[in-house]
Amino acid sequence: MSKVITLRLSDAEYKKIAAAALSEHRPISNFITAEVLKDIDESYSVDSIEMAQIKSDRKLQEKIKAGHNDAKRMKGKLVG
Repeated sequence: MSKVITLRLSDAEYKKIAAAALSEHRPISNFITAEVLKDIDESYSVDSIEMAQIKSDRKLQEKIKAGHNDAKRMKGKLVG
């Protein structure tokens, strides 16, 4: 089921998004949805080659495990 959200944009942001959507002959909502999903896939996903590299790097695996354990114990601080 579709969900409706409210998105607050400045006039400049709206014009920029509307122009990009128009250039691709797509509705603004479709343009925004497609671009956000594409960004999520590119930013938060790891392809199979990269995952194989991560899994084969023993030193990195140890650091990830140590970081995970520190986070569970709430040791350290979040740097943003």
